[in-house]
Amino acid sequence: MNIIKLVWNYLKAKPLNTALNIVLLSLGIAVIIVLLLFNKQLEEKISENARGIDLVVGAKGSPLQLILCNIFHIDFPTGNINLKEAERIAKNRLVKNAIPLALGDSYESYRIIGTDQRYADLYKVEVEHGSWFTEELEVVLGANVAALTKLTLNDEFASAHGLTGGHAHDEHNFVVKGILKRSNTVLDNLILTSVESVWHVHDLHTEEDHHDHERDSSFIASPLVPSIAAGDSTKEITSMLLQYRSPMAAIQLPRIVNGQSSLQAASPAFETARLFSILGVGVDILMAFAYVLIFISALSIFIALYNSLKERRYDLAIMRSMGATRLKLVVTILSEGVLLTLLGSVIGLLLGHGVVAIMTAFVAETQKAGISGLVFYTEEWIILAGSLLLGVLCALIPAWQAYRTDISKVLAGN
Repeated sequence: MNIIKLVWNYLKAKPLNTALNIVLLSLGIAVIIVLLLFNKQLEEKISENARGIDLVVGAKGSPLQLILCNIFHIDFPTGNINLKEAERIAKNRLVKNAIPLALGDSYESYRIIGTDQRYADLYKVEVEHGSWFTEELEVVLGANVAALTKLTLNDEFASAHGLTGGHAHDEHNFVVKGILKRSNTVLDNLILTSVESVWHVHDLHTEEDHHDHERDSSFIASPLVPSIAAGDSTKEITSMLLQYRSPMAAIQLPRIVNGQSSLQAASPAFETARLFSILGVGVDILMAFAYVLIFISALSIFIALYNSLKERRYDLAIMRSMGATRLKLVVTILSEGVLLTLLGSVIGLLLGHGVVAIMTAFVAETQKAGISGLVFYTEEWIILAGSLLLGVLCALIPAWQAYRTDISKVLAGN
C-alpha cells in the first residue's frame, strides 16, 4: 500500500484528534501570518510615505503627533504656524525645498490638504484624469478618494471642518479638476487644493489680497505661497515639509528651529523608529501567543503519534512480517507528522491571508492604509519549512520506537 495513502487512512481513523492538531497549528500560523503582513506592509507604507521628507516643521507639541498628522495624515494638527516665521525657516541656506501644508477641513473623512504641485512631485504622482488645480476652490482627488466617494471631474462638494463631520462650509463649494494615478502612498487618500483655497473657505479673503498685489509693482512673493506677499504676518499654515540641501542640515537645522523660533522640528526617520518601538511591544505579545499555540500543537501532535504508535504496534508488526523494512516504518511515522503539520501550516497560511483580505474589504481604515491580503513574502516559505521540520521533530521519538519494534514479541502478545 502507498505510504501517503496509509498515513491518510491513519489520520482519518481519528478525525477529532487530527482536526484538533490541525486547528491548533493553523491558528498559530495564521496569527504569525497576519502580524507578518501588517508589519511588512506598514513598514513599506511608512517608508514610502516619508520618502524625500527630511524634516517636518510645525507648531509646538508632540513630535510624533506632528509626523503622524503631516506625513501620514492619521492624527490631528498640533496647531498652526505663522507664515512669516515659516518663511524665515524656508529661506535658510540649509533648506533645499520647503512645501507648505494647510489642514483643517475634510470631505467624508478624507482630509483636504492645501499645498502645491511639489507635494505630488515628492511622491512622483501624476494626474491621470483632468488637470492640476489652477484656481481657488479647485481640487485634485487621490485614487481611493475618487473610487470610494464616487466623485468625478467637475463635480462639486462642500467641505466640513475637522475630520469628524464638523461645520459644513456650504457657502464655498470645491470643484474636482483632476484625479491622481494610484500610487499606493498617502496621496491616494487625500484631496489636494491650493493653500489659498483653504484660506478662502475660512474667509481670509485671499482673492482680494491677490488682486491688490497685482496692482503693486513692489510686490515680493512669499517663497511658500507665491500669491501672497512675503512677510505677511496675518496668514497661517499648518506645517512645512523640508528637504535638506546638505548632510550638515540634519545636525544644524532641527536645533535652529527648536531653539531659535516658536516652531517645532520633527525628524520622520527618528519618530517612525520610535513609533515602531512602541507598536513592537504589542506585536511581540501577539507573536508570543502564536508561538505558544504552535508549541501546544507540537506537543499535541507528539502525544497523538506516541499514543497511536502503541495502538498500532500489532499493525506495524504485521507490516514487518509481510516484508516491510524498519526504514519503511520510520518513514510512515515521520510522514504522518509531516502531513499533519503540512495541513496545519497550509490552512494557517490561507487563514492568515483570508483574515487580512476580509479586514481590507470591510474595515475602511485598513483599506485606506493600503494593506492587502494578496501580498506574499519569502518569510512565509520559511514558516512553511519550519512547520514541516516541526512535524519531523514531533515524530522522531515515535519513529524510533517503530524502528525498534520486535516482531516476535508483538505477535506473541508480549
